[in-house]
Amino acid sequence: MNTSEQHRSAEVAIVTGGAKGIGLGIAAALARTGRRIALFDLDRASLDEACSTLAAAGSEVVGLAVDVTKSDSVNQAVAAVVERFGRADLLVNNAGIVRDKRITKMSDEDWEAVIDVNLKSQFLCCRAVLAHMSEARYGRIVNISSRAWLGGAGQSNYSAAKGGVVSLTRSLALEWASAGVTVNAIAPGIVDTPLFRAFDDALQERLKKSVPVQRIGTPEDIAQAVLFFAQREASYITGQTLYVCGGRSLSSASV
Repeated sequence: MNTSEQHRSAEVAIVTGGAKGIGLGIAAALARTGRRIALFDLDRASLDEACSTLAAAGSEVVGLAVDVTKSDSVNQAVAAVVERFGRADLLVNNAGIVRDKRITKMSDEDWEAVIDVNLKSQFLCCRAVLAHMSEARYGRIVNISSRAWLGGAGQSNYSAAKGGVVSLTRSLALEWASAGVTVNAIAPGIVDTPLFRAFDDALQERLKKSVPVQRIGTPEDIAQAVLFFAQREASYITGQTLYVCGGRSLSSASV
């Protein structure tokens, strides 16, 4: 296969919330496999930096400023990806926020914002790409949930959203299996993010000791699970939720 044929055949991956943190880690891992990358994020400065980093490593990448909670923004962005690359093979729904509060302290806006970013965005992005995937008779969707879907004190909004992600994943897996599209979810445990690093040292150490493998997860750990589901060879695996938590799910009910 010559270089131009390889370019045309390279799969295209969309990663939401892809400008930093776990999303950027996922995008970088996918890029190393030769996939072309589209990053969706609202943070233009971080998008530009992420695209520069990936491009410097030899990846073909585009960064699009997208409000993943708005259908018009999502639809336009997916159309732009397909226009530029000619296809959309993989969607990783990673965008997410937290606004943890006890429910009596939680405002309507706290609830709605978390549901919109963590759950509605996944519905909108899945709906937008599935038309293209079904036409191609091939696709991989990986939705990022959380072990918080099992329940977490002070996280009624986040837990409800992440539980919705698991149910959305299962439903779409059934709807689209015959079209060659698999839909799976990943439920991370504790991951080294800016939120984790904001904890004091004592709490960080206590959380680390609660993980059987005795370390905190990294974006690369989550990326490895995405790579597993994203394989063409993973065509018999759909509707599943994979815990990536260092074994913590064996002894702890939630995050």
